[in-house]
Amino acid sequence: MNCRRFLILFLLVASYLQPAAQSPLHLYQGFDKTEYNELLRITAHQADSLWEPKVPAPAHSKLIYRSPVTGLDNRWFLWKFSDSIAVISIRGTTEKAISWMENFYAATVPASGTLQLSDSVLFSYHLADNPAAAVHAGWLIGMAFLSKDILPRIDSCYKTGIRQFIIMGHSQGGAIAYLLSSYLRNQQKSQQLPADIRFKTYCSAAPKPGNLYYAYEFESLMQYGWAFTVVNTADWVPETPISIQTLQDFNVTNPFINIDPIIRKQKFPRNLVMRHMYNRLNKSTRSAMNTYRKYLGKTMSGLLKSSLPGYKSPDYTNAMNYMRCGTPVILLADTAYYQQFPDSKTQVFIHHSLTAYQFLLNKLP
Repeated sequence: MNCRRFLILFLLVASYLQPAAQSPLHLYQGFDKTEYNELLRITAHQADSLWEPKVPAPAHSKLIYRSPVTGLDNRWFLWKFSDSIAVISIRGTTEKAISWMENFYAATVPASGTLQLSDSVLFSYHLADNPAAAVHAGWLIGMAFLSKDILPRIDSCYKTGIRQFIIMGHSQGGAIAYLLSSYLRNQQKSQQLPADIRFKTYCSAAPKPGNLYYAYEFESLMQYGWAFTVVNTADWVPETPISIQTLQDFNVTNPFINIDPIIRKQKFPRNLVMRHMYNRLNKSTRSAMNTYRKYLGKTMSGLLKSSLPGYKSPDYTNAMNYMRCGTPVILLADTAYYQQFPDSKTQVFIHHSLTAYQFLLNKLP
C-alpha cells in the first residue's frame, strides 16, 4: 500500500471514530458556547411570540412537541437535540397583559408548600429545604401549570432511552427555568423521578427568581457546572425584580440580633444617635417591604383571579431580597457592541433581544 492510499484510509477511519460535533451525544459540565448558541436559535424559531428573523435556524435540533397555552399565558416546547438529548424550552413574556401581570406578581412565597390553582387543583412543590427560602409568586404559578405537562413528556422520553435534558428559557422563560430545575431535581431527591436523569440548565437574560436562601439551594443542587445564568451587562431585565433587604433577611447568627442591649449600654447622647440611625435603617426597609407586598402581592393577586378562577392567594413571606443565582456567564457590552446596539429611551428591549445576546456570545473565545 503506497503512502497516499494509507493516508486516505487513515483519514476515513479517523473521521468515522471522531464523534460529530454538530450532534452531541452527551451533556458535559460547564458552559458550552456552541450549546448555548443552538439554544438561542431554538428560542428564536419556536414560531411563537418571540421571533427574531436575524437569528439563524437551529443547526441540529428538531421540534418534537408544542404545548397548549396554560396558566398565565405560559407555553413550553420539546426539542430533540440529538438521539440522546432533549431540550425543554420555556417561552418568555408575550404581548398579553396577563403575561406581564405574571412578572409583576412579585411578592414572594415559601419555596416549599402548596398552591391552590383552582377550586379543584392543588399543586404541592418543594424547591428548597431551607424554610427561609422564598420565590417569586407569579413565576411559581407559571412553573406549576407547565410542570403538569412537562412531567409526562419527560417520562415518555425516558421510556425511549433519553436520560439527558437541557432546560432553557430566555427572559421570563429563564426565571421559570430556575424554578423548574429546582422542582425536577427535588423530584429526583424524593424518588419521584429516576435518579439517572441528568438536567442541565441555561437561564438566559433571566430576572432574579427568589431570595438569597433560594439562590443558595439552587446553586447547591446544580453546582459544578450544571446551571448557568447568561447576562448581557447592558440588559436591565436581569436586574429585576427590585431587591429590598431588611435586617430580618440575615442569618440567625448576625451582629444585629443583640443590637438593643448594645445600644442601651452606650452613654448619652451616643445611645440616642445610634437608636435614631438604627430605627431609620430598619423602619425604612420594612416600610418598603410592606409596600412591595401590598401592591405586588395582594393587589396583583386580585387582578389575576379573573384569569385563574378558583385561585387562592397564598401567604406571602417578608423576603424581598431578590438575588441572581446560577453560575454567571457574563457577556460584557463593549464599545463595538454599543455601536451596533446603542442605548435607547424608546427601544427598552434592545439589549434584551436574542440578537444582542448572540452578538456578544460570538465575541467569547
